Amino acid sequence: MDEQPVIHNTFVIERNYPVTPERVFAAFADPAQKRRWYAEGEHNKVESYQQDFRVGGREHYALGFKEGHPLTGLSLKSENVYRNIVPNRRIIFTSTMAVEEKCISVSLGTVELLPSEKGTDLILTFQSAFLEGSDGPEMREAGWRGLLDKLARELES
Repeated sequence: MDEQPVIHNTFVIERNYPVTPERVFAAFADPAQKRRWYAEGEHNKVESYQQDFRVGGREHYALGFKEGHPLTGLSLKSENVYRNIVPNRRIIFTSTMAVEEKCISVSLGTVELLPSEKGTDLILTFQSAFLEGSDGPEMREAGWRGLLDKLARELES
């Protein structure tokens, strides 16, 4: 069986939120807020979620998928390690993602929060190595775009 080569990808997503950098940062730092916009979803059920928001701290979730989803019956697991945190300004993390116990990607994410006239400019730079059986660059970028839309709704509440 031929192994698929590793696929490397980098994407950048920029958003503006009409709130202060402190408010956006809090949505990343507070476990209850982060779980709502980052782990919960209409097509999945959260099996576990934990967050230790500090340099060297870990964030972990395991998700199952509701009936009718292509991954029904499988578990998606993600673990992030916070590498650099500058309050209200920057979060850098590394992450792995696995389906069941098979690692499908290893990534580096940088979230920058810049004050602007309209609130906060968020810049997400996400670099990944996608392994065999992964969702791939297009789906991961679409996933992050959806997460940042959910973040906007969280910030409105």
